[in-house]
Amino acid sequence: MNGFKTAALMTLMMILFLFVGNLLGGETGLMIAFVFSIILNFGSYWFSDKIVLTLYKAKEVSPKEAPELHRMVEDLSQRAMIPKPRVYVMPSDTPNAFATGRNPENGVVAVTTGIIKILNREELEGVIAHELAHIKNRDILVSTIAATLVGTITMIARLAGWTTILGGGRDRDGGGLSDLLLMILAPIVAILIQLAISRSREYMADETGAEITGKPMGLASALNKLEQAGKAIPMRNAETSSAHMFIVNPLSGKSLMKMFSTHPPIEQRVNRLREIANGRR
Repeated sequence: MNGFKTAALMTLMMILFLFVGNLLGGETGLMIAFVFSIILNFGSYWFSDKIVLTLYKAKEVSPKEAPELHRMVEDLSQRAMIPKPRVYVMPSDTPNAFATGRNPENGVVAVTTGIIKILNREELEGVIAHELAHIKNRDILVSTIAATLVGTITMIARLAGWTTILGGGRDRDGGGLSDLLLMILAPIVAILIQLAISRSREYMADETGAEITGKPMGLASALNKLEQAGKAIPMRNAETSSAHMFIVNPLSGKSLMKMFSTHPPIEQRVNRLREIANGRR
């Protein structure tokens, strides 16, 4: 299923580029857009994880630099029956984490310095297990490519906005109207893509993570702490395009549109974990 989603996202990226290329430049624009879509699809498959890690200034840490974190990741990876992923740390006081990579053999778990400080061992195990669940369930490539696609859509919307402001669409029939529609609709499409990718997979990763640790309430406690800390210490370098990759929404402190959040409400996630702990799931 995730293989189909990956192919669908890459196809959508190509269609989007071709549509915009034709809209802005006719046949010439169409050809240029075709070349760019091929390059972007290739790059998003092979390098999107590196792009996201660079975006958040994440650095790989060795077992010598973070021995306890590595031991925890190794132990939980064995329980999850997947290869041990590489471990990265992001320099941010906001407690959060995400997983990325093309497949379980190339998986990465990235955590912020803030999450290591604020969570106890059982809670941090719950978070790491949640991220390993994304790797085990093969969510990571889909979500990383989705981040690239959403970033591309955002860039296109801004390009359309500047084209309208500078009058670049006046020489084309209906050019100004087309640019305006593109500027309005592109962010909506980006939100819908993130919603389609994120919410259900977060529930599944919570459940799989709880199975890995055998302690659902450890993750539940961590989610409550992360939500409160995220409001108190918002992640200043968080990007809308990659917000869906984190265990809790790094933009939650900034957004008033909770119904369009890329993550399910923390309360619902905690209630589901409580049901698992009580044997009702």
